[in-house]
Amino acid sequence: MTEERSSRSCAPLASRMRPRCVDDYLGQEHILGAGRPLRTALDGGFLHSLILWGPPGTGKTTLARLMAHTGDARFISLSAVLAGVRDIREAVSQARQEAADSGRVTVLFVDEVHRFNKAQQDAFLPHIEEGTIIFVGATTENPSFALNNALLSRVRTYVLKALGASALHQVLERALADTERGLGHSKLSLGEDVRAALVQSADGDARCLLNRLELLADLVPEGEPGPRVLADVLSGNLRRFDNRGEGWYDQISAFHKSVRGSAPDAALYWMARMIDGGADPLYVVRRLVAIASEDIGNADPRALEVALNAWHAFERLGSPEGHLAIAQATVYCASAPKSNAVYKAMHAAFSAAAQGSHEVPLHLRNAPTALMKELGYKEGYRYAHDEPYAFAAGECYFPSTMEPECYYHPSDRGLERKIGERLDWLRQLSQAAPLHNKRRKET
Repeated sequence: MTEERSSRSCAPLASRMRPRCVDDYLGQEHILGAGRPLRTALDGGFLHSLILWGPPGTGKTTLARLMAHTGDARFISLSAVLAGVRDIREAVSQARQEAADSGRVTVLFVDEVHRFNKAQQDAFLPHIEEGTIIFVGATTENPSFALNNALLSRVRTYVLKALGASALHQVLERALADTERGLGHSKLSLGEDVRAALVQSADGDARCLLNRLELLADLVPEGEPGPRVLADVLSGNLRRFDNRGEGWYDQISAFHKSVRGSAPDAALYWMARMIDGGADPLYVVRRLVAIASEDIGNADPRALEVALNAWHAFERLGSPEGHLAIAQATVYCASAPKSNAVYKAMHAAFSAAAQGSHEVPLHLRNAPTALMKELGYKEGYRYAHDEPYAFAAGECYFPSTMEPECYYHPSDRGLERKIGERLDWLRQLSQAAPLHNKRRKET
């Protein structure tokens, strides 16, 4: 550690560079820009309980502290990872005492609030309603799934977005120029290419950016960092991808919709984003197998085979060689003609099956015993291969107690066009057959 570093506060650079007022807060203009809801409330001193939802490094903790500072409120911080109901009660007790002694309100900030269970979340409800605390919860998870409705109904939810390149460049420049809290006295020299690499590697996370900048300053006390040092600082970088969080579902959704929408380039991008971010490649290829039936179906039955082959290829090759097989299947499925006719037909059939149980017609039953034959099992069954065109025209295969239905409506795309033409021809044969529309009467 350099002498210059040792003379500074022991707090990390990311902590030291926290904005001290709302005007210094970078990003989130959609809620903090002039005239926006939260900015208007803060400027007017109208504090209210809220949830801050956004990816790491977007300033959720900082914004909570700025709220307390702007509203001249006491600030108490809890981490849902470490705290329990006893800690909540103690914080509420301190808030009551503060109100009695000085008349000041207390902002109770709960980081990672989604980690609290339902009972712990419910513990805040009466104190929010009574105004004992201004509750501010921070979460990286979708509140709709991670928080209970009783809590959500008592707070407002604000969505924080990953910081853009422009905001991250400003964060970097401030840290390099600030002589009081930042690296203003450092002799580190960063060219435009190095700055751009730091910003890109941060992936929208200001804390990550400042942590890497600080590490770079420690490794290179003066001058410019070499390629090897820069590579070491940026090594191990993983893009935002949480296989238990909102990012997981968002990116998978984008991947699926890109394949369904016949956009191979976008599908490749989301495939790469997920695998680069740490997703299990087998999950991606399993999704392709599902897409092959759900969104392509009989318009191109080969898509299912291609997807399954990609699965097997990856299991044999592993990473990174197996990624190519997944990419090949992704491009094929995205480029294939689309049809969800089988998907819709299956759900329609399941819906009909759920309406009740109908007996299997006698002529469709097997008759392996003499008694079954005496009871009429299989009697009158027409063996399709003995019929013209291997088709028993006019025959009905539905239960006699329900009307025949048409669940499968082939599209006019790909192979399904030919399937539709054949089914139309077979229906015409049935309409011309003597038994057409004559249901079997069974006793």
